[in-house]
Amino acid sequence: MEFSSYTFVLFFLPATLLGAAILMRWGTQSARMLFLAAASIFFYAWWDWRFVGVLALSLIVNYVIGLSLARRAHKPVLILGIGFNLLLLGYFKYVDFFITNVNAVLGADIGVLSIVLPLGISFFTFQQIAYLVDVYRREAVEHSFGHYLLFVSFFPQLIAGPIVHHKEMMPQFVAGRAGRILPATFAQGLAIFIIGLFKKVMIADSISQFSDPVFDAAAGGVAIPLLEAWGGVTAYSFQIYFDFSAYSDMAIGLGLMFGLRLPINFNSPYRATSIVDFWRRWHITLSRFLRDYLYIPLGGNRHGPVRRYMSLAIVMLLGGLWHGAAWTFVIWGALHGAALVITHFWRHRVLGRATHEEPRTAAGRACGIALTLLFVTIAWVFFRSPDIDTAFNLLSGMIGLNGIVLPHTYLGYLGGLGPQALEAGIRFEEAYLFLGLRQVLWVLGLLVLVWMMPNTLQWAAYRPPAGTPTPRALNWASVLRWRPSAVWAVGLSAASITCLLFMSRGGTFLYFQF
Repeated sequence: MEFSSYTFVLFFLPATLLGAAILMRWGTQSARMLFLAAASIFFYAWWDWRFVGVLALSLIVNYVIGLSLARRAHKPVLILGIGFNLLLLGYFKYVDFFITNVNAVLGADIGVLSIVLPLGISFFTFQQIAYLVDVYRREAVEHSFGHYLLFVSFFPQLIAGPIVHHKEMMPQFVAGRAGRILPATFAQGLAIFIIGLFKKVMIADSISQFSDPVFDAAAGGVAIPLLEAWGGVTAYSFQIYFDFSAYSDMAIGLGLMFGLRLPINFNSPYRATSIVDFWRRWHITLSRFLRDYLYIPLGGNRHGPVRRYMSLAIVMLLGGLWHGAAWTFVIWGALHGAALVITHFWRHRVLGRATHEEPRTAAGRACGIALTLLFVTIAWVFFRSPDIDTAFNLLSGMIGLNGIVLPHTYLGYLGGLGPQALEAGIRFEEAYLFLGLRQVLWVLGLLVLVWMMPNTLQWAAYRPPAGTPTPRALNWASVLRWRPSAVWAVGLSAASITCLLFMSRGGTFLYFQF
């Protein structure tokens, strides 16, 4: 059930809000929490009820192991719990990948199992691994199964994050905030949700018309020329940016509507001045998990630069593999690992600065932002491509090896599509030419949004749970900041109506596949 679907917006969400409101008036705190947990399980079952058993098994086993660790911090029990989670994730996500590679290397003919990947398994598995480690470290303890059930299954973050910590949510549960619908937080949450919905329906899904034809043609063996290759890859870099930004906003907005504050998972990553800064802004809770539960246990920065660089490379390789069982994701992770190692080496060993230090001049910051975005955009080629051949086809086009197709004319781009850009192999469903005025205007407009405008959480002055980073406020935009007012009500109402009119054309959130 997509957040951007009619089923969710017109039926599930209003019904769940109504149920929570009724229980807030006549029910108990425990009843509200159980109702939200039941609604979350229903939300998950809407996709395929058979996989509710997988979620239930994961919940029950981790809860029991957590109780055992709470009584006694016994390391073999922790290893057993982590092993169970990795085996569950490995079976559904990596068995077919392993069989395919064994067949390729050994020339075997082992049949793949064609296992369907349960939605959100990567997210709720990592969330529960973090919980077990925190219990072992005496940083978390849970005795109520109702609390634990909602902690894992809360529908705004169940499918694609954020990966929340137990210590972030439990104080809110204990304070009775779950299911408590209050006018101020509800209004703020609704505003954030609507902005996220607009990003998904009107921006991310719209920009896909420029990226999908290029990647599809490249996958079909068409040699993609220079301009079209850069056009498709640039379009995808904005598509995934606004798609994930939209989901992150909608998750936070939904949490607020039901009285809960979720951690920030997305903070204008294309403003990052380095790849280190990028990973502090993109998928923030995944970066936090990889740092706290993988990088630091591997040694972190405690054993010299060589060990540190090796740990960074390993963490990013595994982070890439977490995103998907394909060599393209491994390469993507390796590229980011290499970039992190080079950045740390350059800043620490050559410039003699701390790796977290920002460039000291405006020119340095501008160059850092441009170079970081260029690298991230090129790396997205492997992330988006279905296989390595497709990725290298596009990369060949991006460096000019597939030639250049120049536009015949710029007339007619305001109202229609340009001439056919490719004449070999596959005919595009729609004529695609990156230098068309429509595409150029799209890219320029999105660059203005990404680089110059406050992000949604800055507009809304959102305060995340205690102990988590808060986006820096932009003083120049304070007069435009969201507040309950007629102007904002009219604007958000217009955005809602626009989304409802175009929602049927929308696609699945990109991070749902992970």
